[in-house]
Amino acid sequence: MPAAGTSTKSDERRRAIVAASIGCFAKKGFYGTTTHEIADWVGISQPYLYRLYPNKEALFAATVDHVSVVMTETLVGHSPASGGAGLTSEAALDAARGAYAALVADRTILRFLMHANCAVGEPLVAEAVRRCYAKQVDTVRQLLGDDDAVRRWFGAGMLDNVVAVLGLDDIDEPWAHTLTAR
Repeated sequence: MPAAGTSTKSDERRRAIVAASIGCFAKKGFYGTTTHEIADWVGISQPYLYRLYPNKEALFAATVDHVSVVMTETLVGHSPASGGAGLTSEAALDAARGAYAALVADRTILRFLMHANCAVGEPLVAEAVRRCYAKQVDTVRQLLGDDDAVRRWFGAGMLDNVVAVLGLDDIDEPWAHTLTAR
């Protein structure tokens, strides 16, 4: 007999909780979201949520880990060639940026990631966010080729995040045109 909290049903609930957590935490962040709200969203009791995750910090860290996997799968899955083989570094960077843009198009994951960066004062969250960045650095290095390309990716990504979260593609102002390069 499996240990308490390790059944297939528990695994399904964990996945449902993490999926719901992305949206909940994206709206109100780590500090503003309650475990009660997440439990309600999933349709379980708060005590059952705590049976699966010992505290909100562990749940948030698990959610960061999940989003890291989704990001990696998206980047690798949309990469025209691993290691940038056959592409100029700019073309490889553009392809990776396009994959990332598709991932954050509805802004939920983007907002979640922004909140994750803000919650690194919590030790488990900080560890999860560092793991996420480490994984993305490794993935981008494999796709784009070198450390300079990784730094360009993160720099361009931060600009892309600002453009996306502020909806600058829809703003017809000179300063927005500058940031969106149009």
